[in-house]
Amino acid sequence: MVASRCLAFAAWLCASAAAAHAGPRAEVIHWWTSGGESAAVRQVAQAYRDAGGTWIDSAIAGGDQSRAVTVNRIIGGNPPTAAQFNTSKQFLDIIEEDMLNDVDDIARRENWDQLLPEPIVGVIKVKGHWYAAPMNIHMQTWLWYSKAAFAKAGIAKEPASVAELFAALDKLKAAGLIPLAHGGQSWQEVILFSSMLSNLGGRELYLKVIRDRDQAAINSAAFRKVLLAYKRLQTYVDPASPGRNWNDATALVISGRAGIQIMGDWAKGEFTNARQTAGKQYGCIPGLSSNSPYLIQGDVFVFPKTDDADAIRAQKLMASVVEQPAVQLQFSKLKGSLPVRTDLDASQLDDCAQKGMAILRDRSRPVGVTEVYLTPDQNGALQDVLTAYWNTNMPVEKAQKSIASALRY
Repeated sequence: MVASRCLAFAAWLCASAAAAHAGPRAEVIHWWTSGGESAAVRQVAQAYRDAGGTWIDSAIAGGDQSRAVTVNRIIGGNPPTAAQFNTSKQFLDIIEEDMLNDVDDIARRENWDQLLPEPIVGVIKVKGHWYAAPMNIHMQTWLWYSKAAFAKAGIAKEPASVAELFAALDKLKAAGLIPLAHGGQSWQEVILFSSMLSNLGGRELYLKVIRDRDQAAINSAAFRKVLLAYKRLQTYVDPASPGRNWNDATALVISGRAGIQIMGDWAKGEFTNARQTAGKQYGCIPGLSSNSPYLIQGDVFVFPKTDDADAIRAQKLMASVVEQPAVQLQFSKLKGSLPVRTDLDASQLDDCAQKGMAILRDRSRPVGVTEVYLTPDQNGALQDVLTAYWNTNMPVEKAQKSIASALRY
């Protein structure tokens, strides 16, 4: 009896000692659930474990749902250790409510002010404090195309203007293919609009409309041409488009059933997951001219407010791990994104990513996506107009006036 009690006490002591020396435990909420995304986030989780931490994965499909769960848990007093958000004003409200811990020490150590592109700094640095650890950079309006589909349609060269894009779409349609693979969801329609605004309107008009909300620019003839080009894209999607997920649209390009998809570079993760190679089975175009704005956003981790020393330790380790060069590179290889650090060697990245990194280092090209410059309410109002215009017979004049109204304040 005494021996068994001693053994039990010894086991308890060992368990207690192990618990006392256990590494940080981080519950991480994210929405990386597609094939390429899941493969990428597993790399981050493993790096966290290799650094001595325990990663508790809480994947929730869909960005809106994932963010809602995060905010509700913060408000309810049961926050995760870290949570994914987009690099945008999505988390500005919880910063203003003092619901996030900052990562100022890591930002200073890693020299983020100099390393990160200005649109990224403008979002995650608020009133002198850094409130998110940037994981990657996504460019929203890449043009992806199937080499097999282009060959079948007799398209010999990549389109290098909006006019050439429409000519290619016409050829794909004539060849009996789906010209434009599209998901028919409102956020995806904003991407198509942004593509036309950036490529047809250029940097100046893009920033006047989206960043400055300049009423004269929104009501201009140049912006009307952008809206007409955006609506013209609708004539090239297939009837099954409404409600389709973005990755299912990408699968149409991967299979060669569709010719083109305009989508963020997260789509590249799906090509990689399907064992396709840029330049062989598919092509990628970052802009339809050599000076097209490069619309960037990305993913960050935010760290809900806590006074618990163990939770803070887990947060600091998380912020440090995601900024490691090897983690940034490995994640982006699988995710289809770019490393947020512009000081990394891009030679081991694929052709598309190398194009993106070269553009990213040209400070005249990167600008933010709509969510970087607009509040969630403003972005939602713009999205509502664009979706209604896309899906109904709304005249272009009404769409233009409605956007002016949505972005008036």
